[in-house]
Amino acid sequence: MKIKITADSTCDLSEELIKRYNIGIIPVRILMDNKEYTDGVDINIEKLFDLINKTGQLSQTAATNPTTFQEFFAKQLKSDGGYDAIIHFDISSKISCLYQNAQIASQEFDNKIFVVDSQSLSTGVGLQMLYACDLVAKGLPAEEIYEKILTRRPAVQASFIIDTLKFLHKGGRCSGLAMFGANLLKIKPVIVLKDGKLEVDAKPRGKYADAVMKYVDYILDKFKNPDKTRCFLTYTTLDDDLIKMIYDRIKPIFKEVHITRAGCTVASHCGPNTVGILYFCD
Repeated sequence: MKIKITADSTCDLSEELIKRYNIGIIPVRILMDNKEYTDGVDINIEKLFDLINKTGQLSQTAATNPTTFQEFFAKQLKSDGGYDAIIHFDISSKISCLYQNAQIASQEFDNKIFVVDSQSLSTGVGLQMLYACDLVAKGLPAEEIYEKILTRRPAVQASFIIDTLKFLHKGGRCSGLAMFGANLLKIKPVIVLKDGKLEVDAKPRGKYADAVMKYVDYILDKFKNPDKTRCFLTYTTLDDDLIKMIYDRIKPIFKEVHITRAGCTVASHCGPNTVGILYFCD
């Protein structure tokens, strides 16, 4: 059975990983300054932050409609000489309606499209995708892979530490009082995905670099039974020395550490100097 793995662009996988595993990506549309962009095509994180700084406005994402999903699935099924099935991943349904629209589109393909609500975002989705690729390589059928993904989905540890609540505040995801308190106390909030929703999990204080390393140690201690196959170190913008510090801390634990840049969806809501380590914790 020939199976294709696909996802929307919020999975934040690097170009190298997309090519290595021959993954199909459908870009999310980004609305900014009365213009429409295509994530990863004509807008990237640097251009996004430049526009935000110039206009004082946040970007918005425009959900891909079912018709566009149908066209995407049809093209992917015919690619590379043809596929028997597609396993498609979307950002959490509690954050976006992409999953619902993909699910509607999948009904036109006689059970050839298996749509996964990742209940995660960024490389928390990417973790599930690469797990699916591992199962495809083992020759498992699409339906069995789909069921294994749903079973393992709750084991995804997806978290980030952010430098400022300004972007979440502008997006309506935190109160002005909470932002004022965080700034006053020099708190750098740790955001985690729980049941598909964003929640504040910890509040380290101090200089950002110190808070980041506290976050890394906190997560490794809290989620202390990792699948050592792979880990993602995903960031929006970050000092190279700090990236190396995080990498050096987690590399002895994992066989693979993939350093990736977040796309425009995560960047627009979390802002610069956002970084996370993401892995399966079974």
